[in-house]
Amino acid sequence: MHETSLQDTTAPEGVCFGCGSRNHHGLHIKSHWHEDGVHVVAEHLPEAKYCGWPDLVYGGLIAMLVDCHSNWTAMAYHYRHEQREPGSLPRIDCVTGNLGIKFIKPTPMGMPLTLRARVDGDVGRKSRVICEVYAGDVLTAIGDSIFVRVDTSQLAAAAHGRDA
Repeated sequence: MHETSLQDTTAPEGVCFGCGSRNHHGLHIKSHWHEDGVHVVAEHLPEAKYCGWPDLVYGGLIAMLVDCHSNWTAMAYHYRHEQREPGSLPRIDCVTGNLGIKFIKPTPMGMPLTLRARVDGDVGRKSRVICEVYAGDVLTAIGDSIFVRVDTSQLAAAAHGRDA
């Protein structure tokens, strides 16, 4: 994956802990369209500090990876649906409406995780994203979540109790 990530193209000023390029303490998840044109993919190698049980990845980290990567998948689909390049204005933003994670098998530490996501159904204000997490060739978790397209200025105002 040599092309610029969706995060770096669309939100280079991003401060999200999971995917923000400017968060010095964050995970710096980088999502890219897969060559199949259907899936958005990312890879992440968990650091030892994200261990849950001995030699296993902490489930909360898996949830965070699924959340951020799935959100970027929803946004990428919106750009494509509008026949626009990621990063073109006005910017498209989505937030998590519902995050669902099903843990299939224990996820081992020490190996890169591959996240493979796609929008399932229509691309609308609310979009369903399915995200699979693989450790090598082994499916270890599946995210089934809803992401909502938002106006971030209204979202920030609502979060701080101000009128939008």
